[in-house]
Amino acid sequence: MFDLNLEKPSQINDYGEAENAQRISLKSSQLVSIVSVVYSQSELLQKEVFLVEMVDSISKEAMAHLKAVYFLRPITENIDRLKRQIGSPRFGEYHLFFSNILKLDQIQVLADSDEHEVVQQVQEFYADFVAIDPYHFTLNLPSNHIYMLPAVADPPSSQRFCDRAVDGIAAVFLALKRRPVIRYQRSSEIARRIAQEALKLMYEVETGLFDFRRTEISPLLLVIDRRDDPVTPLLNQWTYQAMVHELIGIQDNKVDLRNVGKLPKDQQEVVLSSEQDAFFKANMYENFGDLGMNIKRMVDEFQQIAKSNQNIQTIEDMAKFVDNYPEYRKMHGNVSKHVTMVTEMSKIVEERRLMLVSQTEQDLACNSGQVAAFEAVMNLLNNDSVSDVDRLRLVMLYALRYEKESPVQLMQLVNKLASRSAKYKSGLVQFLLKQAGVDKRTGDLFGNRDLLNIARNMARGLKGVENVYTQHQPLLFQTMENITKGRLRDVDYPFVGNHFQQGRPQEVVIFVVGGTTYEEARTVALQNASNSGTRFILGGSVVLNSARFLRELEEAQRITRSSVV
Repeated sequence: MFDLNLEKPSQINDYGEAENAQRISLKSSQLVSIVSVVYSQSELLQKEVFLVEMVDSISKEAMAHLKAVYFLRPITENIDRLKRQIGSPRFGEYHLFFSNILKLDQIQVLADSDEHEVVQQVQEFYADFVAIDPYHFTLNLPSNHIYMLPAVADPPSSQRFCDRAVDGIAAVFLALKRRPVIRYQRSSEIARRIAQEALKLMYEVETGLFDFRRTEISPLLLVIDRRDDPVTPLLNQWTYQAMVHELIGIQDNKVDLRNVGKLPKDQQEVVLSSEQDAFFKANMYENFGDLGMNIKRMVDEFQQIAKSNQNIQTIEDMAKFVDNYPEYRKMHGNVSKHVTMVTEMSKIVEERRLMLVSQTEQDLACNSGQVAAFEAVMNLLNNDSVSDVDRLRLVMLYALRYEKESPVQLMQLVNKLASRSAKYKSGLVQFLLKQAGVDKRTGDLFGNRDLLNIARNMARGLKGVENVYTQHQPLLFQTMENITKGRLRDVDYPFVGNHFQQGRPQEVVIFVVGGTTYEEARTVALQNASNSGTRFILGGSVVLNSARFLRELEEAQRITRSSVV
Protein backbone atom coordinates (compact mmCIF):
# COMPACT_ATOMS: atom_id res chain seq x y z
CA MET A 1 0.00 0.00 0.00
CA PHE A 2 1.47 3.36 -1.06
CA ASP A 3 0.58 5.57 1.91
CA LEU A 4 2.00 6.75 5.23
CA ASN A 5 -0.06 4.60 7.62
CA LEU A 6 3.05 3.68 9.60
CA GLU A 7 2.95 0.20 11.06
CA LYS A 8 3.49 0.72 14.77
CA PRO A 9 6.57 -1.26 15.78
CA SER A 10 5.39 -4.59 17.14
CA GLN A 11 8.71 -4.88 18.98
CA ILE A 12 7.34 -2.48 21.59
CA ASN A 13 5.51 -5.53 23.00
CA ASP A 14 8.27 -8.09 22.45
CA TYR A 15 10.81 -7.49 25.22
CA GLY A 16 10.42 -10.79 26.96
CA GLU A 17 7.49 -11.21 29.29
CA ALA A 18 9.20 -10.87 32.65
CA GLU A 19 6.55 -10.75 35.34
CA ASN A 20 5.40 -7.17 36.10
CA ALA A 21 7.80 -5.82 33.42
CA GLN A 22 7.30 -2.09 33.13
CA ARG A 23 8.63 0.22 30.44
CA ILE A 24 9.73 3.77 30.09
CA SER A 25 9.89 5.52 26.72
CA LEU A 26 12.56 8.13 26.10
CA LYS A 27 12.43 10.36 23.05
CA SER A 28 14.43 13.25 21.71
CA SER A 29 12.45 16.49 21.52
CA GLN A 30 12.53 16.36 17.68
CA LEU A 31 10.67 13.02 17.73
CA VAL A 32 7.80 14.02 20.03
CA SER A 33 5.88 15.23 16.95
CA ILE A 34 6.58 12.02 15.03
CA VAL A 35 5.33 9.78 17.86
CA SER A 36 2.37 11.97 18.89
CA VAL A 37 0.64 11.74 15.48
CA VAL A 38 0.96 7.93 15.50
CA TYR A 39 0.33 6.99 19.16
CA SER A 40 -2.06 8.58 21.63
CA GLN A 41 -1.18 8.55 25.37
CA SER A 42 -3.83 5.87 26.00
CA GLU A 43 -2.39 3.64 23.25
CA LEU A 44 1.06 3.92 24.85
CA LEU A 45 -0.47 2.90 28.19
CA GLN A 46 -2.03 -0.16 26.56
CA LYS A 47 1.49 -1.14 25.50
CA GLU A 48 2.54 -0.90 29.20
CA VAL A 49 4.54 2.29 28.63
CA PHE A 50 3.96 4.03 31.96
CA LEU A 51 6.37 6.93 31.78
CA VAL A 52 7.59 9.11 28.90
CA GLU A 53 10.68 11.29 29.28
CA MET A 54 12.78 13.46 26.98
CA VAL A 55 16.31 12.18 26.56
CA ASP A 56 17.68 15.73 26.88
CA SER A 57 15.93 16.40 30.22
CA ILE A 58 16.26 13.02 31.90
CA SER A 59 16.36 12.62 35.69
CA LYS A 60 19.27 10.83 37.40
CA GLU A 61 17.13 8.54 39.57
CA ALA A 62 18.08 4.86 39.16
CA MET A 63 15.22 2.61 37.96
CA ALA A 64 16.85 -0.79 37.46
CA HIS A 65 13.42 -2.50 37.53
CA LEU A 66 12.38 -0.70 34.33
CA LYS A 67 13.08 -1.46 30.68
CA ALA A 68 13.80 1.65 28.65
CA VAL A 69 12.73 2.12 25.03
CA TYR A 70 14.72 4.91 23.37
CA PHE A 71 13.47 6.45 20.12
CA LEU A 72 15.95 8.96 18.71
CA ARG A 73 17.18 10.65 15.58
CA PRO A 74 20.69 9.30 14.78
CA ILE A 75 22.47 12.63 15.21
CA THR A 76 25.73 13.33 17.02
CA GLU A 77 24.16 15.01 20.09
CA ASN A 78 21.85 12.02 20.69
CA ILE A 79 24.66 9.47 20.27
CA ASP A 80 26.76 11.47 22.78
CA ARG A 81 23.89 11.52 25.31
CA LEU A 82 23.30 7.79 24.86
CA LYS A 83 27.01 7.07 25.29
CA ARG A 84 26.98 8.83 28.69
CA GLN A 85 23.70 7.24 29.80
CA ILE A 86 24.66 3.68 28.80
CA GLY A 87 28.07 4.19 30.45
CA SER A 88 26.35 4.68 33.83
CA PRO A 89 22.95 3.00 33.30
CA ARG A 90 19.80 3.92 35.23
CA PHE A 91 17.64 1.18 33.73
CA GLY A 92 17.77 -2.61 33.71
CA GLU A 93 17.51 -2.87 29.92
CA TYR A 94 17.97 -0.50 26.98
CA HIS A 95 16.11 -1.04 23.68
CA LEU A 96 17.35 1.49 21.12
CA PHE A 97 15.33 2.53 18.08
CA PHE A 98 16.58 5.12 15.60
CA SER A 99 14.33 6.99 13.19
CA ASN A 100 16.82 6.88 10.33
CA ILE A 101 20.05 5.31 9.06
CA LEU A 102 22.74 4.72 11.68
CA LYS A 103 26.36 5.12 10.58
CA LEU A 104 28.83 2.32 11.35
CA ASP A 105 30.97 4.58 13.54
CA GLN A 106 27.86 5.49 15.61
CA ILE A 107 27.11 1.79 16.18
CA GLN A 108 30.74 1.31 17.26
CA VAL A 109 30.49 4.18 19.77
CA LEU A 110 27.37 2.60 21.30
CA ALA A 111 28.98 -0.85 21.43
CA ASP A 112 32.10 0.54 23.15
CA SER A 113 29.94 2.36 25.73
CA ASP A 114 27.94 -0.73 26.70
CA GLU A 115 30.38 -2.08 29.28
CA HIS A 116 27.50 -3.16 31.56
CA GLU A 117 25.80 -5.05 28.68
CA VAL A 118 22.44 -3.38 29.23
CA VAL A 119 21.65 -2.78 25.53
CA GLN A 120 19.30 -5.55 24.37
CA GLN A 121 18.68 -4.38 20.80
CA VAL A 122 19.50 -1.61 18.32
CA GLN A 123 17.11 -1.10 15.42
CA GLU A 124 16.41 1.36 12.64
CA PHE A 125 12.71 2.21 12.42
CA TYR A 126 12.35 4.58 9.46
CA ALA A 127 10.00 7.28 10.73
CA ASP A 128 12.03 10.47 10.43
CA PHE A 129 8.98 12.47 9.33
CA VAL A 130 5.61 13.51 10.76
CA ALA A 131 2.83 11.53 9.05
CA ILE A 132 -0.04 14.00 9.48
CA ASP A 133 -2.40 12.07 7.21
CA PRO A 134 -2.02 8.94 5.04
CA TYR A 135 -0.94 11.06 2.04
CA HIS A 136 0.66 14.08 3.74
CA PHE A 137 3.87 14.39 5.75
CA THR A 138 6.01 17.22 7.10
CA LEU A 139 9.53 17.50 8.49
CA ASN A 140 8.83 20.47 10.83
CA LEU A 141 12.15 22.03 9.80
CA PRO A 142 13.31 24.90 12.03
CA SER A 143 14.48 28.04 10.19
CA ASN A 144 12.32 27.21 7.16
CA HIS A 145 13.05 30.67 5.67
CA ILE A 146 16.53 29.36 4.72
CA TYR A 147 15.13 28.05 1.40
CA MET A 148 14.58 31.65 0.23
CA LEU A 149 18.22 32.65 0.77
CA PRO A 150 21.12 31.98 -1.62
CA ALA A 151 23.44 29.28 -0.20
CA VAL A 152 26.29 31.83 0.11
CA ALA A 153 24.24 33.90 2.61
CA ASP A 154 24.65 31.22 5.32
CA PRO A 155 26.37 28.07 3.98
CA PRO A 156 26.21 26.00 7.26
CA SER A 157 22.46 26.68 7.77
CA SER A 158 21.75 25.98 4.10
CA GLN A 159 23.63 22.66 4.31
CA ARG A 160 21.78 21.66 7.53
CA PHE A 161 18.45 22.45 5.84
CA CYS A 162 19.33 20.31 2.80
CA ASP A 163 20.70 17.45 4.93
CA ARG A 164 17.54 17.30 7.06
CA ALA A 165 15.33 17.38 3.94
CA VAL A 166 17.31 14.51 2.37
CA ASP A 167 17.15 12.51 5.65
CA GLY A 168 13.36 12.93 5.80
CA ILE A 169 12.85 11.99 2.14
CA ALA A 170 15.13 8.93 2.56
CA ALA A 171 13.13 7.77 5.61
CA VAL A 172 9.86 8.08 3.65
CA PHE A 173 11.15 5.86 0.85
CA LEU A 174 12.69 3.36 3.28
CA ALA A 175 9.33 3.17 5.10
CA LEU A 176 7.59 2.65 1.74
CA LYS A 177 10.32 0.14 0.66
CA ARG A 178 10.85 1.94 -2.64
CA ARG A 179 13.75 3.53 -4.54
CA PRO A 180 12.56 6.29 -6.87
CA VAL A 181 13.80 8.02 -9.96
CA ILE A 182 14.22 11.70 -9.07
CA ARG A 183 13.21 14.91 -10.84
CA TYR A 184 13.38 18.51 -9.67
CA GLN A 185 12.22 22.00 -10.60
CA ARG A 186 14.98 23.40 -12.80
CA SER A 187 14.46 27.03 -11.73
CA SER A 188 15.17 26.23 -8.05
CA GLU A 189 18.77 25.84 -6.89
CA ILE A 190 17.79 24.39 -3.51
CA ALA A 191 15.43 21.84 -5.14
CA ARG A 192 18.35 20.78 -7.38
CA ARG A 193 20.68 20.36 -4.40
CA ILE A 194 18.18 18.27 -2.42
CA ALA A 195 17.41 16.10 -5.48
CA GLN A 196 21.11 15.49 -6.22
CA GLU A 197 21.98 14.69 -2.59
CA ALA A 198 18.98 12.32 -2.34
CA LEU A 199 20.19 10.56 -5.49
CA LYS A 200 23.71 10.22 -4.05
CA LEU A 201 22.37 8.73 -0.80
CA MET A 202 19.97 6.27 -2.47
CA TYR A 203 22.15 5.12 -5.38
CA GLU A 204 25.72 5.42 -4.03
CA VAL A 205 26.20 5.79 -0.26
CA GLU A 206 23.37 3.44 0.85
CA THR A 207 22.64 1.62 -2.39
CA GLY A 208 22.28 -1.76 -0.64
CA LEU A 209 19.70 -0.42 1.82
CA PHE A 210 17.54 0.90 -1.04
CA ASP A 211 17.86 -2.25 -3.15
CA PHE A 212 14.17 -3.22 -2.99
CA ARG A 213 12.32 -5.44 -5.43
CA ARG A 214 12.05 -3.48 -8.65
CA THR A 215 8.69 -2.54 -10.09
CA GLU A 216 8.08 -2.32 -13.83
CA ILE A 217 7.90 1.48 -13.61
CA SER A 218 9.96 3.09 -10.84
CA PRO A 219 8.24 5.40 -8.35
CA LEU A 220 8.92 9.11 -8.87
CA LEU A 221 10.26 11.65 -6.38
CA LEU A 222 9.60 15.20 -7.60
CA VAL A 223 11.29 18.02 -5.65
CA ILE A 224 9.67 21.43 -6.20
CA ASP A 225 9.97 24.89 -4.66
CA ARG A 226 7.25 26.68 -2.69
CA ARG A 227 8.04 29.90 -4.57
CA ASP A 228 6.60 28.42 -7.77
CA ASP A 229 3.16 28.82 -6.17
CA PRO A 230 3.19 31.64 -3.61
CA VAL A 231 -0.56 32.21 -4.13
CA THR A 232 -1.87 29.12 -2.30
CA PRO A 233 -0.30 29.93 1.11
CA LEU A 234 -1.57 33.53 0.86
CA LEU A 235 -5.25 32.64 0.43
CA ASN A 236 -7.95 32.36 3.07
CA GLN A 237 -9.32 28.82 3.29
CA TRP A 238 -12.89 27.57 3.40
CA THR A 239 -12.60 23.80 3.92
CA TYR A 240 -12.46 22.43 7.46
CA GLN A 241 -8.87 21.26 8.05
CA ALA A 242 -7.31 24.08 5.98
CA MET A 243 -9.56 26.68 7.63
CA VAL A 244 -8.68 25.58 11.18
CA HIS A 245 -4.96 25.90 10.34
CA GLU A 246 -5.45 29.30 8.70
CA LEU A 247 -7.55 30.90 11.44
CA ILE A 248 -6.47 29.08 14.63
CA GLY A 249 -3.44 26.93 13.79
CA ILE A 250 -2.71 23.18 13.79
CA GLN A 251 0.59 21.75 15.06
CA ASP A 252 1.11 17.99 14.67
CA ASN A 253 -2.67 17.40 14.47
CA LYS A 254 -3.24 19.37 17.69
CA VAL A 255 -5.15 22.66 18.03
CA ASP A 256 -4.38 25.07 20.88
CA LEU A 257 -7.66 26.63 22.07
CA ARG A 258 -6.34 28.31 25.25
CA ASN A 259 -7.04 31.75 23.81
CA VAL A 260 -10.63 30.87 22.91
CA GLY A 261 -12.85 32.05 25.77
CA LYS A 262 -13.25 30.03 28.98
CA LEU A 263 -13.02 26.35 28.14
CA PRO A 264 -12.72 23.34 30.45
CA LYS A 265 -9.12 22.17 30.85
CA ASP A 266 -9.61 19.03 28.73
CA GLN A 267 -10.83 21.19 25.81
CA GLN A 268 -7.95 23.69 25.78
CA GLU A 269 -5.85 21.53 23.45
CA VAL A 270 -7.71 19.17 21.14
CA VAL A 271 -6.60 16.55 18.62
CA LEU A 272 -7.74 16.79 14.99
CA SER A 273 -6.75 13.47 13.48
CA SER A 274 -8.41 11.59 10.65
CA GLU A 275 -7.17 8.37 12.30
CA GLN A 276 -8.82 9.03 15.67
CA ASP A 277 -11.91 11.13 14.89
CA ALA A 278 -14.56 9.72 12.51
CA PHE A 279 -16.43 13.05 12.20
CA PHE A 280 -13.24 14.90 11.28
CA LYS A 281 -12.27 12.20 8.78
CA ALA A 282 -15.64 12.55 7.06
CA ASN A 283 -15.62 16.36 7.07
CA MET A 284 -11.97 17.51 6.85
CA TYR A 285 -12.31 18.47 3.17
CA GLU A 286 -15.89 19.82 3.37
CA ASN A 287 -16.58 23.51 2.78
CA PHE A 288 -17.65 25.72 5.67
CA GLY A 289 -21.34 25.80 4.72
CA ASP A 290 -21.72 22.01 4.48
CA LEU A 291 -19.64 21.60 7.64
CA GLY A 292 -22.10 23.75 9.61
CA MET A 293 -25.01 21.53 8.48
CA ASN A 294 -23.12 18.35 9.40
CA ILE A 295 -22.23 19.68 12.85
CA LYS A 296 -25.87 20.55 13.46
CA ARG A 297 -26.79 16.97 12.54
CA MET A 298 -24.14 15.60 14.94
CA VAL A 299 -25.44 17.84 17.77
CA ASP A 300 -29.01 16.68 17.11
CA GLU A 301 -27.92 13.02 17.26
CA PHE A 302 -26.06 13.63 20.52
CA GLN A 303 -29.07 15.36 22.07
CA GLN A 304 -31.22 12.32 21.22
CA ILE A 305 -28.71 10.02 22.96
CA ALA A 306 -28.44 12.37 25.95
CA LYS A 307 -32.25 12.43 26.23
CA SER A 308 -32.47 8.62 26.20
CA ASN A 309 -29.76 8.49 28.90
CA GLN A 310 -31.86 10.74 31.14
CA ASN A 311 -34.68 8.21 30.98
CA ILE A 312 -33.12 5.71 33.45
CA GLN A 313 -35.87 3.86 35.30
CA THR A 314 -34.62 0.33 35.94
CA ILE A 315 -31.39 -1.31 37.12
CA GLU A 316 -31.00 -2.68 33.57
CA ASP A 317 -31.20 0.90 32.20
CA MET A 318 -28.57 1.99 34.70
CA ALA A 319 -26.25 -0.91 33.79
CA LYS A 320 -26.66 -0.12 30.09
CA PHE A 321 -25.82 3.56 30.72
CA VAL A 322 -22.69 2.64 32.72
CA ASP A 323 -21.56 0.26 29.93
CA ASN A 324 -22.04 2.97 27.30
CA TYR A 325 -20.68 5.83 29.45
CA PRO A 326 -17.11 5.87 28.03
CA GLU A 327 -18.53 6.08 24.49
CA TYR A 328 -21.01 8.74 25.66
CA ARG A 329 -18.19 10.82 27.22
CA LYS A 330 -16.09 10.47 24.06
CA MET A 331 -19.02 11.60 21.91
CA HIS A 332 -19.68 14.52 24.26
CA GLY A 333 -16.02 15.62 23.99
CA ASN A 334 -16.09 15.29 20.22
CA VAL A 335 -19.28 17.33 19.83
CA SER A 336 -17.90 20.06 22.14
CA LYS A 337 -14.58 20.15 20.26
CA HIS A 338 -16.08 20.65 16.80
CA VAL A 339 -18.75 23.09 17.96
CA THR A 340 -16.08 25.18 19.76
CA MET A 341 -13.86 25.35 16.68
CA VAL A 342 -16.62 26.19 14.22
CA THR A 343 -18.01 28.84 16.61
CA GLU A 344 -14.56 30.42 16.98
CA MET A 345 -13.93 30.39 13.22
CA SER A 346 -17.34 31.96 12.56
CA LYS A 347 -16.42 34.74 14.99
CA ILE A 348 -13.08 35.40 13.22
CA VAL A 349 -14.77 35.37 9.78
CA GLU A 350 -17.25 37.98 11.00
CA GLU A 351 -14.69 40.17 12.81
CA ARG A 352 -12.27 40.30 9.87
CA ARG A 353 -14.96 40.49 7.16
CA LEU A 354 -13.33 37.47 5.55
CA MET A 355 -16.19 36.64 3.20
CA LEU A 356 -15.78 40.04 1.60
CA VAL A 357 -11.97 39.82 1.56
CA SER A 358 -11.93 36.23 0.31
CA GLN A 359 -14.15 36.93 -2.67
CA THR A 360 -11.59 39.44 -3.97
CA GLU A 361 -8.73 37.03 -3.16
CA GLN A 362 -10.36 34.29 -5.21
CA ASP A 363 -10.97 36.72 -8.10
CA LEU A 364 -7.30 37.72 -8.04
CA ALA A 365 -6.19 34.08 -8.01
CA CYS A 366 -8.64 32.70 -10.57
CA ASN A 367 -10.07 35.40 -12.84
CA SER A 368 -8.51 38.01 -15.11
CA GLY A 369 -9.65 41.64 -15.18
CA GLN A 370 -7.00 44.06 -13.97
CA VAL A 371 -9.18 47.22 -13.78
CA ALA A 372 -11.89 45.61 -11.64
CA ALA A 373 -9.21 43.92 -9.48
CA PHE A 374 -7.44 47.24 -8.83
CA GLU A 375 -10.71 48.89 -7.76
CA ALA A 376 -11.71 45.98 -5.52
CA VAL A 377 -8.32 45.92 -3.74
CA MET A 378 -8.24 49.73 -3.34
CA ASN A 379 -11.75 49.66 -1.83
CA LEU A 380 -10.71 47.02 0.69
CA LEU A 381 -7.53 48.94 1.59
CA ASN A 382 -9.79 51.90 2.44
CA ASN A 383 -12.20 49.74 4.45
CA ASP A 384 -11.52 50.24 8.19
CA SER A 385 -12.94 46.83 9.11
CA VAL A 386 -10.29 44.99 7.01
CA SER A 387 -7.25 43.96 9.08
CA ASP A 388 -3.65 44.91 8.26
CA VAL A 389 -2.66 41.35 7.43
CA ASP A 390 -5.60 40.95 5.04
CA ARG A 391 -4.66 44.21 3.30
CA LEU A 392 -1.10 42.96 2.87
CA ARG A 393 -2.23 39.62 1.42
CA LEU A 394 -4.55 41.36 -1.06
CA VAL A 395 -1.77 43.63 -2.36
CA MET A 396 0.61 40.65 -2.63
CA LEU A 397 -1.93 38.65 -4.63
CA TYR A 398 -2.49 41.63 -6.93
CA ALA A 399 1.30 42.04 -7.32
CA LEU A 400 1.81 38.38 -8.23
CA ARG A 401 -0.98 38.55 -10.80
CA TYR A 402 -0.37 41.94 -12.41
CA GLU A 403 3.30 42.83 -11.75
CA LYS A 404 4.06 43.21 -15.48
CA GLU A 405 0.62 44.33 -16.59
CA SER A 406 0.12 47.31 -14.28
CA PRO A 407 3.28 48.39 -12.41
CA VAL A 408 1.96 51.95 -11.90
CA GLN A 409 -1.27 50.82 -10.24
CA LEU A 410 0.72 48.31 -8.18
CA MET A 411 2.86 51.16 -6.82
CA GLN A 412 -0.33 53.04 -5.90
CA LEU A 413 -1.61 50.03 -3.96
CA VAL A 414 1.75 49.56 -2.17
CA ASN A 415 1.80 53.25 -1.17
CA LYS A 416 -1.80 53.05 0.04
CA LEU A 417 -0.95 49.87 2.02
CA ALA A 418 2.03 51.63 3.67
CA SER A 419 -0.13 54.62 4.65
CA ARG A 420 -2.99 52.45 6.01
CA SER A 421 -0.93 49.75 7.82
CA ALA A 422 1.54 50.99 10.40
CA LYS A 423 3.09 47.50 10.76
CA TYR A 424 3.83 47.09 7.04
CA LYS A 425 7.50 46.29 6.49
CA SER A 426 8.72 48.50 3.68
CA GLY A 427 9.63 46.62 0.52
CA LEU A 428 7.99 43.30 1.51
CA VAL A 429 5.76 43.16 -1.59
CA GLN A 430 8.77 43.85 -3.83
CA PHE A 431 10.79 41.20 -1.94
CA LEU A 432 8.02 38.65 -2.63
CA LEU A 433 8.24 39.47 -6.35
CA LYS A 434 12.04 39.06 -6.29
CA GLN A 435 11.53 35.65 -4.66
CA ALA A 436 8.47 34.40 -6.56
CA GLY A 437 7.63 36.84 -9.35
CA VAL A 438 6.75 35.75 -12.88
CA ASP A 439 10.41 35.69 -14.00
CA LYS A 440 11.28 33.20 -11.23
CA ARG A 441 8.41 30.78 -11.70
CA THR A 442 8.31 27.61 -13.80
CA GLY A 443 4.64 26.59 -13.68
CA ASP A 444 1.67 28.33 -15.28
CA LEU A 445 0.45 29.75 -11.96
CA PHE A 446 -2.49 31.79 -13.28
CA GLY A 447 -3.31 29.57 -16.29
CA ASN A 448 -2.46 32.33 -18.75
CA ARG A 449 0.76 31.03 -20.39
CA ASP A 450 -0.24 27.65 -21.73
CA LEU A 451 -2.97 27.37 -24.41
CA LEU A 452 -4.44 24.29 -22.74
CA ASN A 453 -4.77 26.13 -19.41
CA ILE A 454 -6.25 29.23 -21.07
CA ALA A 455 -8.89 27.04 -22.74
CA ARG A 456 -9.61 25.24 -19.46
CA ASN A 457 -10.08 28.54 -17.60
CA MET A 458 -12.41 29.84 -20.33
CA ALA A 459 -14.51 26.66 -20.10
CA ARG A 460 -14.66 26.97 -16.31
CA GLY A 461 -15.72 30.63 -16.64
CA LEU A 462 -18.54 29.70 -19.02
CA LYS A 463 -19.79 26.90 -16.75
CA GLY A 464 -19.57 29.04 -13.62
CA VAL A 465 -18.22 27.82 -10.30
CA GLU A 466 -20.04 25.88 -7.64
CA ASN A 467 -18.62 27.95 -4.76
CA VAL A 468 -16.93 31.32 -5.25
CA TYR A 469 -14.83 30.81 -2.10
CA THR A 470 -13.31 27.46 -3.11
CA GLN A 471 -12.81 27.95 -6.86
CA HIS A 472 -9.01 28.21 -6.57
CA GLN A 473 -6.95 25.14 -7.47
CA PRO A 474 -3.31 25.04 -6.36
CA LEU A 475 -0.64 24.80 -9.05
CA LEU A 476 0.00 21.31 -7.64
CA PHE A 477 -3.25 20.17 -9.31
CA GLN A 478 -1.78 20.98 -12.75
CA THR A 479 1.51 19.32 -11.81
CA MET A 480 -0.26 16.09 -10.79
CA GLU A 481 -2.38 16.16 -13.95
CA ASN A 482 0.76 16.60 -16.08
CA ILE A 483 2.39 13.61 -14.32
CA THR A 484 -0.64 11.33 -14.80
CA LYS A 485 -0.86 12.29 -18.50
CA GLY A 486 2.89 12.11 -19.15
CA ARG A 487 3.09 15.85 -19.90
CA LEU A 488 5.59 16.99 -17.24
CA ARG A 489 8.28 18.63 -19.38
CA ASP A 490 11.83 17.35 -18.99
CA VAL A 491 13.17 20.82 -19.76
CA ASP A 492 11.36 22.28 -16.70
CA TYR A 493 11.64 19.22 -14.43
CA PRO A 494 14.82 17.35 -15.42
CA PHE A 495 15.82 13.92 -14.12
CA VAL A 496 18.84 13.64 -11.83
CA GLY A 497 21.61 11.24 -12.83
CA ASN A 498 21.31 8.94 -15.84
CA HIS A 499 17.67 8.11 -15.14
CA PHE A 500 14.58 8.58 -17.20
CA GLN A 501 11.08 7.16 -17.00
CA GLN A 502 9.24 5.29 -19.70
CA GLY A 503 5.53 5.21 -19.10
CA ARG A 504 3.46 6.88 -16.43
CA PRO A 505 4.58 6.43 -12.80
CA GLN A 506 2.05 4.74 -10.55
CA GLU A 507 3.57 6.02 -7.28
CA VAL A 508 4.72 9.62 -6.79
CA VAL A 509 6.09 11.54 -3.82
CA ILE A 510 6.07 15.32 -4.32
CA PHE A 511 8.31 17.16 -1.86
CA VAL A 512 7.78 20.93 -1.56
CA VAL A 513 10.89 22.77 -0.34
CA GLY A 514 9.52 25.64 1.76
CA GLY A 515 6.36 23.87 2.89
CA THR A 516 2.99 22.44 1.92
CA THR A 517 -0.54 23.70 2.66
CA TYR A 518 -3.66 21.82 3.74
CA GLU A 519 -5.38 23.01 0.55
CA GLU A 520 -2.74 21.09 -1.42
CA ALA A 521 -3.11 18.06 0.88
CA ARG A 522 -6.84 18.09 0.08
CA THR A 523 -6.06 18.27 -3.66
CA VAL A 524 -3.80 15.20 -3.31
CA ALA A 525 -6.43 13.24 -1.32
CA LEU A 526 -9.14 14.02 -3.91
CA GLN A 527 -6.77 13.08 -6.75
CA ASN A 528 -6.02 9.73 -5.06
CA ALA A 529 -9.74 9.13 -4.54
CA SER A 530 -10.34 9.63 -8.29
CA ASN A 531 -8.47 6.36 -9.06
CA SER A 532 -6.46 7.85 -11.91
CA GLY A 533 -3.96 4.96 -11.72
CA THR A 534 -1.30 7.12 -9.99
CA ARG A 535 -1.04 7.45 -6.19
CA PHE A 536 0.45 10.61 -4.76
CA ILE A 537 2.03 11.45 -1.40
CA LEU A 538 2.70 15.09 -0.56
CA GLY A 539 5.46 16.20 1.79
CA GLY A 540 7.34 19.35 2.68
CA SER A 541 9.66 21.10 5.08
CA VAL A 542 6.73 22.55 7.13
CA VAL A 543 2.94 23.01 6.86
CA LEU A 544 2.18 26.64 6.05
CA ASN A 545 -0.66 29.01 6.69
CA SER A 546 -0.58 32.64 5.54
CA ALA A 547 0.76 33.93 8.89
CA ARG A 548 3.75 31.57 8.77
CA PHE A 549 4.44 32.23 5.07
CA LEU A 550 4.51 35.99 5.72
CA ARG A 551 6.64 35.59 8.86
CA GLU A 552 9.25 33.60 6.94
CA LEU A 553 9.18 36.08 4.06
CA GLU A 554 9.90 38.90 6.55
CA GLU A 555 12.75 36.94 8.15
CA ALA A 556 14.35 36.21 4.76
CA GLN A 557 14.00 39.91 3.84
CA ARG A 558 15.63 40.96 7.12
CA ILE A 559 18.61 38.64 6.61
CA THR A 560 18.99 39.70 2.96
CA ARG A 561 19.04 43.37 3.97
CA SER A 562 21.53 42.86 6.81
CA SER A 563 23.89 40.88 4.56
CA VAL A 564 23.85 43.70 1.96
CA VAL A 565 24.69 46.42 4.53
